[in-house]
Amino acid sequence: MNDIKVGLIGFGNIGAGVVKLLRDNADVIRNKVGTGIVLKRIADLDITSDRGVAVDSLIMTTDVNEIFNDPEISVVIELIGGYEPAKSFVLKAIENGKHIVTANKALLALHGNDIYSAAARKGVEVQFEASVGGGIPVLTAIKSNLAANRFGSVFGIMNGTCNYILTRMTQEGADFAEVLQAAQDLGYAEPDPTFDIEGVDTAHKLAVLVSLCFGTRIDFNAIYTEGITSISGLDVKFAKEFGYRIKLLAIGKFCDGQVEARVHPTMIPLHNPLADVNGVFNAIRLTGDFVGPVMFYGRGAGQNPTASAIVGDLIGLARSIQAGAGRRMAPLGFLDASVTDLPIKPMAEIVSKYMLRFSALDKPGVLGAIAGSLGKHGISIESMVQTAHEADDSAPVPIVIMTHEAREGSIQLALSEIDQLDIICQKTAFIRIEDNLE
Repeated sequence: MNDIKVGLIGFGNIGAGVVKLLRDNADVIRNKVGTGIVLKRIADLDITSDRGVAVDSLIMTTDVNEIFNDPEISVVIELIGGYEPAKSFVLKAIENGKHIVTANKALLALHGNDIYSAAARKGVEVQFEASVGGGIPVLTAIKSNLAANRFGSVFGIMNGTCNYILTRMTQEGADFAEVLQAAQDLGYAEPDPTFDIEGVDTAHKLAVLVSLCFGTRIDFNAIYTEGITSISGLDVKFAKEFGYRIKLLAIGKFCDGQVEARVHPTMIPLHNPLADVNGVFNAIRLTGDFVGPVMFYGRGAGQNPTASAIVGDLIGLARSIQAGAGRRMAPLGFLDASVTDLPIKPMAEIVSKYMLRFSALDKPGVLGAIAGSLGKHGISIESMVQTAHEADDSAPVPIVIMTHEAREGSIQLALSEIDQLDIICQKTAFIRIEDNLE
Protein backbone atom coordinates (compact mmCIF):
# COMPACT_ATOMS: atom_id res chain seq x y z
CA MET A 1 0.00 0.00 0.00
CA ASN A 2 1.07 3.58 -0.57
CA ASP A 3 2.70 5.50 2.27
CA ILE A 4 0.57 8.06 4.12
CA LYS A 5 2.02 11.50 3.30
CA VAL A 6 2.05 14.14 6.05
CA GLY A 7 2.82 17.85 6.24
CA LEU A 8 4.22 19.42 9.41
CA ILE A 9 3.74 23.12 10.22
CA GLY A 10 6.07 24.28 12.99
CA PHE A 11 9.48 22.69 13.46
CA GLY A 12 10.29 23.50 17.06
CA ASN A 13 11.10 21.19 19.94
CA ILE A 14 7.94 19.08 19.61
CA GLY A 15 8.20 18.98 15.81
CA ALA A 16 11.74 17.65 16.14
CA GLY A 17 10.40 14.96 18.47
CA VAL A 18 7.81 13.93 15.87
CA VAL A 19 10.49 13.67 13.17
CA LYS A 20 12.69 11.58 15.46
CA LEU A 21 9.85 9.23 16.45
CA LEU A 22 8.71 8.68 12.86
CA ARG A 23 12.31 7.88 11.93
CA ASP A 24 13.36 5.74 14.90
CA ASN A 25 10.16 3.69 15.10
CA ALA A 26 9.35 3.49 11.39
CA ASP A 27 9.41 -0.31 11.52
CA VAL A 28 7.06 -0.40 14.53
CA ILE A 29 4.62 1.93 12.76
CA ARG A 30 4.72 -0.05 9.52
CA ASN A 31 4.12 -3.31 11.39
CA LYS A 32 1.06 -1.82 13.09
CA VAL A 33 -0.40 0.17 10.19
CA GLY A 34 0.65 -1.86 7.16
CA THR A 35 2.27 1.11 5.49
CA GLY A 36 4.67 3.93 6.25
CA ILE A 37 3.88 7.41 7.56
CA VAL A 38 6.15 9.81 5.72
CA LEU A 39 6.81 13.50 6.31
CA LYS A 40 6.67 14.97 2.83
CA ARG A 41 6.93 18.66 3.80
CA ILE A 42 7.99 20.62 6.88
CA ALA A 43 7.11 24.32 6.93
CA ASP A 44 8.73 26.81 9.28
CA LEU A 45 9.99 30.39 9.13
CA ASP A 46 13.43 29.08 10.15
CA ILE A 47 14.61 26.17 8.03
CA THR A 48 18.34 26.40 8.77
CA SER A 49 18.75 26.05 12.55
CA ASP A 50 19.88 22.71 13.93
CA ARG A 51 17.03 20.92 15.75
CA GLY A 52 19.16 17.96 16.80
CA VAL A 53 17.62 15.65 14.22
CA ALA A 54 18.69 15.13 10.62
CA VAL A 55 16.17 16.24 7.99
CA ASP A 56 16.49 16.26 4.23
CA SER A 57 16.70 19.95 3.25
CA LEU A 58 14.57 19.22 0.17
CA ILE A 59 11.45 18.71 2.30
CA MET A 60 11.92 21.99 4.19
CA THR A 61 10.00 25.09 3.11
CA THR A 62 9.10 28.54 4.37
CA ASP A 63 5.95 28.54 2.24
CA VAL A 64 3.11 26.81 4.11
CA ASN A 65 1.03 26.77 0.90
CA GLU A 66 3.26 24.00 -0.39
CA ILE A 67 1.60 21.81 2.23
CA PHE A 68 -1.95 23.05 1.66
CA ASN A 69 -1.73 22.65 -2.12
CA ASP A 70 -0.02 19.26 -2.26
CA PRO A 71 -2.67 16.66 -3.22
CA GLU A 72 -0.50 13.81 -1.90
CA ILE A 73 -0.53 15.18 1.66
CA SER A 74 -3.57 13.84 3.47
CA VAL A 75 -2.74 14.88 7.06
CA VAL A 76 -1.43 18.20 8.40
CA ILE A 77 0.22 18.47 11.83
CA GLU A 78 -0.05 21.96 13.35
CA LEU A 79 2.62 22.67 15.97
CA ILE A 80 3.15 26.42 15.85
CA GLY A 81 0.93 27.06 18.88
CA GLY A 82 -1.06 30.14 19.80
CA TYR A 83 -4.15 31.53 18.10
CA GLU A 84 -2.94 33.08 14.86
CA PRO A 85 -1.76 32.18 12.32
CA ALA A 86 -2.50 28.69 13.69
CA LYS A 87 -6.27 29.07 13.28
CA SER A 88 -5.98 30.32 9.70
CA PHE A 89 -3.57 27.54 8.80
CA VAL A 90 -5.77 24.81 10.27
CA LEU A 91 -8.90 26.14 8.54
CA LYS A 92 -7.02 26.40 5.25
CA ALA A 93 -5.81 22.80 5.53
CA ILE A 94 -9.34 21.63 6.33
CA GLU A 95 -10.74 23.57 3.36
CA ASN A 96 -8.26 21.69 1.19
CA GLY A 97 -9.58 18.37 2.48
CA LYS A 98 -6.78 17.45 4.87
CA HIS A 99 -7.10 15.78 8.26
CA ILE A 100 -5.63 17.70 11.21
CA VAL A 101 -3.44 16.66 14.12
CA THR A 102 -2.63 19.36 16.66
CA ALA A 103 -1.28 19.81 20.18
CA ASN A 104 -2.65 23.35 20.39
CA LYS A 105 -4.95 23.44 23.45
CA ALA A 106 -5.19 27.25 23.38
CA LEU A 107 -6.47 27.18 19.80
CA LEU A 108 -9.02 24.48 20.58
CA ALA A 109 -10.19 26.14 23.80
CA LEU A 110 -11.01 29.42 22.06
CA HIS A 111 -11.68 28.43 18.45
CA GLY A 112 -12.41 24.71 18.59
CA ASN A 113 -16.08 25.17 17.65
CA ASP A 114 -15.16 26.92 14.37
CA ILE A 115 -12.57 24.27 13.56
CA TYR A 116 -14.86 21.34 14.35
CA SER A 117 -17.67 22.81 12.23
CA ALA A 118 -15.31 23.33 9.29
CA ALA A 119 -14.06 19.74 9.61
CA ALA A 120 -17.64 18.41 9.62
CA ARG A 121 -18.44 20.31 6.42
CA LYS A 122 -15.38 18.89 4.64
CA GLY A 123 -15.67 15.37 6.06
CA VAL A 124 -12.22 15.32 7.69
CA GLU A 125 -11.05 14.52 11.20
CA VAL A 126 -9.40 16.71 13.84
CA GLN A 127 -7.28 14.80 16.35
CA PHE A 128 -5.67 16.45 19.38
CA GLU A 129 -4.59 13.87 21.96
CA ALA A 130 -1.39 15.81 22.67
CA SER A 131 -3.31 18.96 23.66
CA VAL A 132 -4.08 17.62 27.16
CA GLY A 133 -1.62 15.74 29.32
CA GLY A 134 1.21 15.33 26.83
CA GLY A 135 1.64 11.58 26.34
CA ILE A 136 -1.21 10.61 28.70
CA PRO A 137 -3.86 8.96 26.46
CA VAL A 138 -6.89 10.42 28.24
CA LEU A 139 -8.74 11.99 25.31
CA THR A 140 -8.70 8.83 23.22
CA ALA A 141 -9.95 6.89 26.23
CA ILE A 142 -12.86 9.30 26.72
CA LYS A 143 -13.84 9.14 23.04
CA SER A 144 -13.30 5.41 22.55
CA ASN A 145 -12.72 2.96 25.41
CA LEU A 146 -14.95 4.84 27.88
CA ALA A 147 -17.42 6.19 25.32
CA ALA A 148 -20.37 4.20 26.72
CA ASN A 149 -20.25 6.10 30.03
CA ARG A 150 -22.02 9.21 31.21
CA PHE A 151 -19.35 11.24 32.96
CA GLY A 152 -20.20 13.07 36.15
CA SER A 153 -16.88 14.74 36.87
CA VAL A 154 -13.33 15.29 35.70
CA PHE A 155 -10.48 16.59 37.83
CA GLY A 156 -6.99 17.37 36.62
CA ILE A 157 -3.53 18.40 37.75
CA MET A 158 -2.37 19.46 34.32
CA ASN A 159 0.43 21.98 34.58
CA GLY A 160 3.87 20.67 35.41
CA THR A 161 5.26 24.10 36.29
CA CYS A 162 2.61 24.76 38.94
CA ASN A 163 2.79 21.23 40.31
CA TYR A 164 6.58 21.43 40.58
CA ILE A 165 6.33 24.73 42.46
CA LEU A 166 3.63 23.53 44.87
CA THR A 167 5.46 20.23 45.44
CA ARG A 168 8.65 21.98 46.52
CA MET A 169 6.75 24.48 48.65
CA THR A 170 5.09 21.52 50.39
CA GLN A 171 8.13 19.29 50.79
CA GLU A 172 10.79 21.91 51.53
CA GLY A 173 8.91 24.88 52.94
CA ALA A 174 10.36 27.05 50.15
CA ASP A 175 8.59 30.24 49.12
CA PHE A 176 6.86 30.78 45.79
CA ALA A 177 9.33 33.23 44.22
CA GLU A 178 12.34 31.04 45.08
CA VAL A 179 10.83 27.90 43.56
CA LEU A 180 9.58 29.73 40.46
CA GLN A 181 13.13 30.90 39.77
CA ALA A 182 14.41 27.35 40.22
CA ALA A 183 11.75 26.07 37.82
CA GLN A 184 12.87 28.61 35.23
CA ASP A 185 16.53 27.66 35.73
CA LEU A 186 15.66 23.98 35.18
CA GLY A 187 13.57 24.72 32.09
CA TYR A 188 10.29 23.66 33.74
CA ALA A 189 8.96 27.20 33.53
CA GLU A 190 9.04 29.64 30.62
CA PRO A 191 10.91 32.96 30.91
CA ASP A 192 7.41 34.47 30.99
CA PRO A 193 5.47 31.93 33.09
CA THR A 194 2.21 33.90 33.22
CA PHE A 195 0.03 31.37 31.35
CA ASP A 196 1.24 28.62 33.67
CA ILE A 197 1.20 30.22 37.11
CA GLU A 198 -2.02 32.18 36.50
CA GLY A 199 -3.87 28.99 35.55
CA VAL A 200 -4.57 29.88 31.89
CA ASP A 201 -2.77 26.84 30.47
CA THR A 202 -4.74 24.56 32.78
CA ALA A 203 -8.01 26.29 31.84
CA HIS A 204 -7.29 25.69 28.14
CA LYS A 205 -6.95 21.98 28.86
CA LEU A 206 -10.05 21.93 31.04
CA ALA A 207 -12.09 23.46 28.20
CA VAL A 208 -11.07 20.55 25.97
CA LEU A 209 -11.80 17.94 28.65
CA VAL A 210 -15.20 19.35 29.57
CA SER A 211 -16.24 19.44 25.91
CA LEU A 212 -15.33 15.77 25.46
CA CYS A 213 -16.75 14.52 28.76
CA PHE A 214 -20.08 16.32 28.59
CA GLY A 215 -20.57 16.81 24.84
CA THR A 216 -20.88 20.57 25.04
CA ARG A 217 -19.46 23.67 23.44
CA ILE A 218 -17.60 25.76 26.01
CA ASP A 219 -17.17 29.50 26.24
CA PHE A 220 -13.59 29.66 27.46
CA ASN A 221 -14.12 33.10 29.00
CA ALA A 222 -16.78 31.62 31.32
CA ILE A 223 -14.25 29.28 32.99
CA TYR A 224 -13.26 30.68 36.38
CA THR A 225 -9.46 30.79 36.41
CA GLU A 226 -7.20 31.51 39.36
CA GLY A 227 -3.49 30.78 39.59
CA ILE A 228 -1.07 29.96 42.41
CA THR A 229 0.73 33.28 42.85
CA SER A 230 -1.10 34.07 46.10
CA ILE A 231 -0.31 30.74 47.79
CA SER A 232 2.01 31.25 50.75
CA GLY A 233 4.06 28.97 52.94
CA LEU A 234 1.50 29.55 55.70
CA ASP A 235 -1.27 28.21 53.47
CA VAL A 236 0.75 25.08 52.73
CA LYS A 237 1.55 24.62 56.43
CA PHE A 238 -2.04 24.96 57.64
CA ALA A 239 -3.39 22.79 54.83
CA LYS A 240 -1.07 20.00 56.01
CA GLU A 241 -2.22 20.45 59.62
CA PHE A 242 -5.81 19.93 58.51
CA GLY A 243 -4.87 16.82 56.47
CA TYR A 244 -4.74 18.32 52.98
CA ARG A 245 -2.31 19.17 50.19
CA ILE A 246 -2.69 22.18 47.89
CA LYS A 247 -2.77 21.57 44.13
CA LEU A 248 -3.75 23.70 41.16
CA LEU A 249 -6.83 21.71 40.22
CA ALA A 250 -9.00 21.80 37.12
CA ILE A 251 -12.57 20.89 38.04
CA GLY A 252 -15.34 19.88 35.67
CA LYS A 253 -18.71 18.63 36.94
CA PHE A 254 -22.08 17.98 35.37
CA CYS A 255 -25.16 18.41 37.56
CA ASP A 256 -28.78 19.35 36.89
CA GLY A 257 -28.16 20.47 33.33
CA GLN A 258 -25.26 22.76 34.26
CA VAL A 259 -21.50 22.42 34.04
CA GLU A 260 -19.00 23.51 36.64
CA ALA A 261 -15.76 24.52 34.94
CA ARG A 262 -13.17 26.13 37.17
CA VAL A 263 -9.42 26.22 37.81
CA HIS A 264 -7.98 27.31 41.14
CA PRO A 265 -5.73 26.22 44.01
CA THR A 266 -7.57 23.46 45.84
CA MET A 267 -7.02 21.54 49.05
CA ILE A 268 -7.13 17.78 48.36
CA PRO A 269 -7.28 15.18 51.16
CA LEU A 270 -3.94 13.48 51.74
CA HIS A 271 -5.51 10.05 51.24
CA ASN A 272 -6.67 10.89 47.70
CA PRO A 273 -4.33 9.68 44.89
CA LEU A 274 -4.30 13.15 43.32
CA ALA A 275 -2.57 14.49 46.43
CA ASP A 276 0.42 12.28 45.63
CA VAL A 277 0.93 13.63 42.11
CA ASN A 278 4.20 15.49 42.53
CA GLY A 279 6.87 17.33 40.58
CA VAL A 280 6.24 17.88 36.88
CA PHE A 281 3.84 14.95 36.60
CA ASN A 282 0.19 15.33 35.57
CA ALA A 283 -2.91 13.33 36.45
CA ILE A 284 -6.51 13.34 35.25
CA ARG A 285 -9.25 11.61 37.24
CA LEU A 286 -12.70 11.12 35.80
CA THR A 287 -15.77 9.23 36.88
CA GLY A 288 -18.17 7.40 34.59
CA ASP A 289 -21.50 5.98 35.66
CA PHE A 290 -20.48 2.40 34.78
CA VAL A 291 -16.68 2.40 34.88
CA GLY A 292 -16.49 4.38 38.14
CA PRO A 293 -13.39 6.45 38.95
CA VAL A 294 -10.42 6.17 36.57
CA MET A 295 -7.12 8.03 36.88
CA PHE A 296 -4.53 8.69 34.17
CA TYR A 297 -1.01 9.62 35.26
CA GLY A 298 2.22 10.51 33.49
CA ARG A 299 4.44 13.23 32.12
CA GLY A 300 2.21 16.01 30.88
CA ALA A 301 4.72 17.74 28.64
CA GLY A 302 8.10 17.32 26.99
CA GLN A 303 9.34 16.47 23.53
CA ASN A 304 9.04 12.69 23.62
CA PRO A 305 5.71 12.22 25.46
CA THR A 306 4.03 14.85 23.28
CA ALA A 307 5.49 13.38 20.10
CA SER A 308 4.16 9.97 21.20
CA ALA A 309 0.62 11.36 21.39
CA ILE A 310 0.90 13.16 18.04
CA VAL A 311 2.17 10.10 16.20
CA GLY A 312 -0.50 8.01 17.93
CA ASP A 313 -3.09 10.30 16.33
CA LEU A 314 -1.32 9.94 12.99
CA ILE A 315 -1.49 6.15 13.26
CA GLY A 316 -5.22 6.29 13.97
CA LEU A 317 -5.80 8.49 10.94
CA ALA A 318 -3.56 6.29 8.78
CA ARG A 319 -5.66 3.27 9.68
CA SER A 320 -8.86 5.13 8.75
CA ILE A 321 -7.37 6.28 5.45
CA GLN A 322 -6.22 2.74 4.68
CA ALA A 323 -9.70 1.39 5.33
CA GLY A 324 -11.34 4.15 3.29
CA ALA A 325 -13.29 5.15 6.40
CA GLY A 326 -13.14 8.89 5.72
CA ARG A 327 -14.32 10.78 8.78
CA ARG A 328 -14.57 7.94 11.28
CA MET A 329 -14.98 10.01 14.45
CA ALA A 330 -16.23 13.51 15.25
CA PRO A 331 -13.70 15.61 17.21
CA LEU A 332 -15.58 15.50 20.52
CA GLY A 333 -16.63 11.86 20.17
CA PHE A 334 -20.30 12.92 19.96
CA LEU A 335 -22.25 13.18 16.74
CA ASP A 336 -22.12 16.81 15.66
CA ALA A 337 -25.89 17.19 16.03
CA SER A 338 -25.70 15.86 19.62
CA VAL A 339 -23.27 18.49 20.90
CA THR A 340 -25.13 20.95 23.14
CA ASP A 341 -24.60 24.37 24.71
CA LEU A 342 -24.77 23.65 28.42
CA PRO A 343 -24.61 26.68 30.73
CA ILE A 344 -21.60 27.08 33.00
CA LYS A 345 -22.63 27.45 36.63
CA PRO A 346 -21.81 30.95 37.97
CA MET A 347 -18.96 30.91 40.46
CA ALA A 348 -21.11 32.60 43.10
CA GLU A 349 -23.37 29.52 43.13
CA ILE A 350 -20.58 26.98 43.63
CA VAL A 351 -20.83 25.07 46.91
CA SER A 352 -17.59 24.07 48.63
CA LYS A 353 -15.78 23.85 51.92
CA TYR A 354 -13.18 26.56 52.55
CA MET A 355 -10.04 27.25 54.51
CA LEU A 356 -10.05 30.90 55.56
CA ARG A 357 -6.82 32.49 56.80
CA PHE A 358 -7.29 35.79 58.63
CA SER A 359 -4.49 38.09 59.68
CA ALA A 360 -5.87 39.71 62.82
CA LEU A 361 -4.82 41.60 65.93
CA ASP A 362 -4.66 39.44 69.05
CA LYS A 363 -7.40 41.25 70.98
CA PRO A 364 -10.50 40.21 72.88
CA GLY A 365 -13.58 39.86 70.70
CA VAL A 366 -11.74 39.09 67.47
CA LEU A 367 -13.02 35.55 67.13
CA GLY A 368 -16.54 36.63 68.03
CA ALA A 369 -16.54 39.33 65.36
CA ILE A 370 -15.28 36.93 62.68
CA ALA A 371 -17.68 34.15 63.67
CA GLY A 372 -20.56 36.62 63.83
CA SER A 373 -20.01 37.82 60.27
CA LEU A 374 -19.67 34.26 58.99
CA GLY A 375 -22.84 33.21 60.77
CA LYS A 376 -24.72 36.21 59.41
CA HIS A 377 -24.11 34.85 55.91
CA GLY A 378 -25.02 31.27 56.75
CA ILE A 379 -21.45 29.96 57.03
CA SER A 380 -20.77 27.48 59.84
CA ILE A 381 -17.35 26.71 61.28
CA GLU A 382 -16.03 23.16 61.30
CA SER A 383 -12.70 23.75 63.05
CA MET A 384 -10.20 26.48 63.83
CA VAL A 385 -6.52 27.08 64.57
CA GLN A 386 -5.11 30.25 66.11
CA THR A 387 -1.36 30.83 66.35
CA ALA A 388 -0.28 32.88 69.32
CA HIS A 389 2.15 35.75 68.86
CA GLU A 390 5.68 35.32 70.19
CA ALA A 391 6.84 38.76 71.27
CA ASP A 392 5.12 41.80 69.85
CA ASP A 393 1.56 42.04 71.17
CA SER A 394 0.69 44.45 68.40
CA ALA A 395 1.76 42.10 65.61
CA PRO A 396 -1.03 40.34 63.67
CA VAL A 397 -1.54 36.61 64.17
CA PRO A 398 -3.01 34.11 61.74
CA ILE A 399 -6.43 32.69 62.52
CA VAL A 400 -7.36 29.76 60.29
CA ILE A 401 -10.93 28.52 60.02
CA MET A 402 -12.27 25.49 58.18
CA THR A 403 -15.88 25.92 57.15
CA HIS A 404 -18.61 23.46 56.40
CA GLU A 405 -19.98 23.61 52.85
CA ALA A 406 -21.05 27.10 51.85
CA ARG A 407 -21.97 29.06 48.75
CA GLU A 408 -19.10 30.92 47.14
CA GLY A 409 -21.21 34.08 46.97
CA SER A 410 -21.84 33.95 50.72
CA ILE A 411 -18.13 33.47 51.42
CA GLN A 412 -17.24 36.47 49.26
CA LEU A 413 -19.84 38.67 50.98
CA ALA A 414 -18.72 37.63 54.46
CA LEU A 415 -15.02 38.19 53.72
CA SER A 416 -15.61 41.60 52.17
CA GLU A 417 -17.41 42.56 55.38
CA ILE A 418 -14.80 41.05 57.71
CA ASP A 419 -11.90 42.65 55.83
CA GLN A 420 -13.36 46.08 56.66
CA LEU A 421 -13.01 45.46 60.42
CA ASP A 422 -10.22 47.40 62.14
CA ILE A 423 -8.98 44.16 63.75
CA ILE A 424 -8.09 42.68 60.33
CA CYS A 425 -4.62 43.61 59.13
CA GLN A 426 -4.65 42.37 55.52
CA LYS A 427 -6.96 40.87 52.95
CA THR A 428 -8.16 37.45 54.03
CA ALA A 429 -6.82 34.48 52.08
CA PHE A 430 -9.08 31.55 51.30
CA ILE A 431 -8.68 28.23 49.52
CA ARG A 432 -11.46 25.96 48.31
CA ILE A 433 -11.56 22.33 49.42
CA GLU A 434 -12.61 19.26 47.42
CA ASP A 435 -13.31 16.35 49.75
CA ASN A 436 -15.34 14.32 47.26
CA LEU A 437 -13.32 13.73 44.14
CA GLU A 438 -15.54 10.97 42.73
